[in-house]
Amino acid sequence: MKRDRGTLCSCGVVVAAALYVVLCSTISVVSGNNCNVYEGEWVYDDETYPLFNSTRCPFIRKEFDCSKYGRSDHHYLHYRWQPNGCDLPRISVAYFSSHYLVDIEMEEFGRVLKLGSLKSGEIWKRFDVLVFNTWLWWHRRGIKQPWDYIEDEGIIVEDMDRTIAFTKALMRWAKWVESDVDPYKTKVFFRGVSPAHYRGEEWNEPGVRNCSKETRPMTGSSYPSGEPLAAKIVKDILSSNTTSVHLLDITTLSQLRKDGHPGTHNGYKGMDCTHWCVAGVPDTWNHLLYTQLLQQDQNGDAPDPYNYFTSDYL
Repeated sequence: MKRDRGTLCSCGVVVAAALYVVLCSTISVVSGNNCNVYEGEWVYDDETYPLFNSTRCPFIRKEFDCSKYGRSDHHYLHYRWQPNGCDLPRISVAYFSSHYLVDIEMEEFGRVLKLGSLKSGEIWKRFDVLVFNTWLWWHRRGIKQPWDYIEDEGIIVEDMDRTIAFTKALMRWAKWVESDVDPYKTKVFFRGVSPAHYRGEEWNEPGVRNCSKETRPMTGSSYPSGEPLAAKIVKDILSSNTTSVHLLDITTLSQLRKDGHPGTHNGYKGMDCTHWCVAGVPDTWNHLLYTQLLQQDQNGDAPDPYNYFTSDYL
């Protein structure tokens, strides 16, 4: 998604203003804790959740607008992520979308996904905080696939194992972070893999084939089937290739929210257990991001003022 320079700067100012308010009012919430904010459970909260009224937001895309497209139960809106041993401060967020980390370029013979090219990095480097994410689009095919060929180490192919392609692209990105990003100026986050819910055996309900009848999250902090392969790949690459990236490890806590998807309540025909209702689970991802920024700020690690780029996708 393209944004002009003025839009980027405006969003940066808005977010910065919100952060300064939060830093003054909630810094004690995360101070002095060795709390892992990714370990906890979903608790029902009908006093402070949802964080906003989605029916009054004109910017929600069709695949996320569950209330508009007929989801009548509202329990999923009132679950708040509660870490073990600490609380999350209240914050707001703004997003910019970029579905692949590596480049897609137009050649004479078609659109080429170049696993070794990352020209967008020159734009990213001017921001103080970068939030990256990529996985959902790697298995898109047909008209939803925005490229025609893949270039891998100078060789053009029509297709390849998508998990391998994802791994190579992520390794290229990790090398870019290490070589081009100044960790004293720019803080880098990678938001973990967002799970889907189409296989009931993953949450101990064999025979269930989607999320259509799910209205409550799972209890506890662990998911029966464990993390997906893509999440493990992300962790392996980050641990092996870079020390400059903080992983926003949202995979397991999101796996517990089989109730958080649009299901049939979306602007398209069919069952959607991949995207998330807004308001809903993505608000907690934002909450966790800004909690990490607050914790870094207390250690003198956060940039000032804040200006953000995020490649996030719900």
